[in-house]
Amino acid sequence: MTVDAAALRSVLRAHPSGVTVLTAAGPGRPVGVTVTSFTSISAEPALVAVALADTSTTWAKMAHSKHFAFHLLGADQAATAMRFATPGVDRFAPPTAWHLGPYGVPYLAGCLGRLLCSRHSTVRLGDHHLLVGAVEQVEQGERGDGLVHRHGGLQPVTTPLPART
Repeated sequence: MTVDAAALRSVLRAHPSGVTVLTAAGPGRPVGVTVTSFTSISAEPALVAVALADTSTTWAKMAHSKHFAFHLLGADQAATAMRFATPGVDRFAPPTAWHLGPYGVPYLAGCLGRLLCSRHSTVRLGDHHLLVGAVEQVEQGERGDGLVHRHGGLQPVTTPLPART
């Protein structure tokens, strides 16, 4: 027996989660969605994962995609995060800046970083699908503050950054 969904969501609201956008080539057009369940699974081999709800229309459109990308959003990309979280809008229409990357995967501009992945595995867990990606390429992007989801809203991470080495 587990706690109910409302109790779980209530306590987890205080836990900051990084904000990413997952994109893939969909059937006839690109697809993308804002996700906060992105996590690193393994460094060797390089694996990352995300959990997508059964009810996600994006999941339905990309359930069989062989390649996809995670875009790590910066503090100045809250509007992008909101657009990719809003059902029924053309997420790739202006003002979204993007271009096609390898395998036809949409690449968003202005992100802190990007990970191009191939599908490693998918596991159904409860009312979600855990999508595990094998990281084929990484790109350092813009330098800046990160964006997190906490207490039901988007907030910048404003800790001073150490110098890159």
